[in-house]
Amino acid sequence: MKRFAIAALATLVVASLAGGAILYLKRLSPAEAAMPVPEAAVPVVASAVSGKDVPIYLHGIGTVAAYNTDVVRSQIQGQLIRITFKEGQTVKAGDLLAEIDPRPYQAQIEQFTANRARDQAQLTNAEANLSRDTQLGDKGYATPQLVDTQKAQVAQLQAAVQADQAQIDQANVQLSYTRLTSAISGITGVRQVDIGNVIHPTDPNGLVVVTQIEPISLLFTLPQADLTAIQDRMAKGPMKVIAYSQDNGMKLDEGDLLLVDNEIAGTTGTIQLKATFPNHQHRLWPGQLVNARLLLETRKDAISIAGSAVQQGQSGTYVYVVKPDQTAELRTIHVAQITDGQALVDQGLKPGEVVVIDGQYRLKEGSRVKQLHGKAAQEADLQSAVQDAIP
Repeated sequence: MKRFAIAALATLVVASLAGGAILYLKRLSPAEAAMPVPEAAVPVVASAVSGKDVPIYLHGIGTVAAYNTDVVRSQIQGQLIRITFKEGQTVKAGDLLAEIDPRPYQAQIEQFTANRARDQAQLTNAEANLSRDTQLGDKGYATPQLVDTQKAQVAQLQAAVQADQAQIDQANVQLSYTRLTSAISGITGVRQVDIGNVIHPTDPNGLVVVTQIEPISLLFTLPQADLTAIQDRMAKGPMKVIAYSQDNGMKLDEGDLLLVDNEIAGTTGTIQLKATFPNHQHRLWPGQLVNARLLLETRKDAISIAGSAVQQGQSGTYVYVVKPDQTAELRTIHVAQITDGQALVDQGLKPGEVVVIDGQYRLKEGSRVKQLHGKAAQEADLQSAVQDAIP
């Protein structure tokens, strides 16, 4: 009984709907009833294409390397009595970093100086005796053998004085080694020896490492296919290299290409390049991984559009162009590069044309579009970003 009630109710609903539809169609004229329902316009964000100067970069990943690194080592053995630098301090070439106890070397100098004075006195006496013996020999009162012996004595003492002077000079050099100075300008690292300890020339880590930060180098690699283009560009003048952080969110510094390595890495098929940067702000640090951009050329009046406008399909890369009648046209293009969210288009677009940069997912060839502007366009961009973030 229950089934029959449900079936009767369903029949009544269908009949009511059919009757309403018949009454609605009776109110329309035959031409109006045959007319298709117009397609709703798709809201999109669009932008006009314009020509501007666009730089062409070759992209690579590199490692920052110190221009010079100096391991400050002691050339003599002794006790550290003074340290004049702080870890992480900026120092200049020739700055005093530490001092070794100089007293043992000063005592050596005094000893060698006394030896020289003794030998010098003996030399003076021998030269006087030689003068007297020579005069006596001229008069026949001294034998030639005595004169020759005295000459030999003078020569021996002259050599002794020279040896004493050499020892003094060597001792002065050793004394100068008690002052440990920086050979380059840079930044000091972690101190390896504390004050009061004995430092040796054989210490593996030395006293401290001074690293030159200004200027600084960057070693990066590019595919070997780019070598010919780089060589042709280098023949015209210096090439600019720009260093960016790993996420490309911060420009670190601008420098110049210094050299291209003299061989290609056979295992990877890449060529290594070296650039130098002034690094005045110290944003580049030894061992840091960065993204390198080598400026190959700057194209004048090139077509550049937002990277979000570029779509990928079975037939290749394309964009939607808004025609004057506010309909969408699917246009195949060729993209030379995409950098910083901007796509360089060298085929398929002309200046002045309008391309869709947001809202393409609802478009197809011939779709009617409604361009959003101002706050509505910003809200559309935000909504698109939220949808893209949803997994």
